[in-house]
Amino acid sequence: MQMHHHGVGIWASWQLAPEILLPLLFVTYLYARQSKGEVTPRQQGFFYAGIFSALAVIVTPIGARAMDYFSLHMIQHITLMMITGPLLVLGTPKGFHPTNKFFSAATNPFFSWFAYAALMIGVHLPIPHKFIMDNPWAHTYLEVGLYLLLPYFFYFNLLDRNLEGRRVTPAIAVIALFLMMVPETLTGFFIYTAPGSLYDNMYSLSDQRQGGSFMWAGSMIIDAIWMSLAVYHWIKSEEKKSQEIDAEIAAENA
Repeated sequence: MQMHHHGVGIWASWQLAPEILLPLLFVTYLYARQSKGEVTPRQQGFFYAGIFSALAVIVTPIGARAMDYFSLHMIQHITLMMITGPLLVLGTPKGFHPTNKFFSAATNPFFSWFAYAALMIGVHLPIPHKFIMDNPWAHTYLEVGLYLLLPYFFYFNLLDRNLEGRRVTPAIAVIALFLMMVPETLTGFFIYTAPGSLYDNMYSLSDQRQGGSFMWAGSMIIDAIWMSLAVYHWIKSEEKKSQEIDAEIAAENA
């Protein structure tokens, strides 16, 4: 991935980023080969929207200049972690639930929550962030990869996939999403309110504050959307339980 396009304007900076683009296209190819009935048109819409959202912040000027401007870096971060990940989960076939030890451990509700929160906070601490920005390979092969994987693992048990194969109840899913708002919003708040540069003047103070505001306000708005969806799924699951109980009672009285 080519970075630091100082010779051209921001909106003239585009990139192919094959090391990220090719894996995404391969996953899309595998998804498109799903047999009929495996995924619904609605799930397909979510999945392709997730892939598009990732490409929108990787191959575009947002991705090409993410290492030059903190605000663009934060837009990429927020999109991949809070939009792409959940959309890919919502697009996942309901029968997809690998039983291998890695996937089981990665989607463990406690591990995935803390791993997601640690990534959220850790990459914006001064020392790790400066290391990543000084080493393009770390951004390309480590940071962006984690932005794609850890959110998927985190949301895998929290958002509806016909409520099959989940390891937490719909109520716990709502609570987990609510609690995640704390590290997300506080990260943005502290970056925005910092009196000076947090990253050795790598960015202008206004750019740093703009990025912090994106995290602070953007995460609250996006989290509210996913929480509302989780609450809706919770209500629907309770309605389904009530209907099953009513059906059992009717069968016993018949």
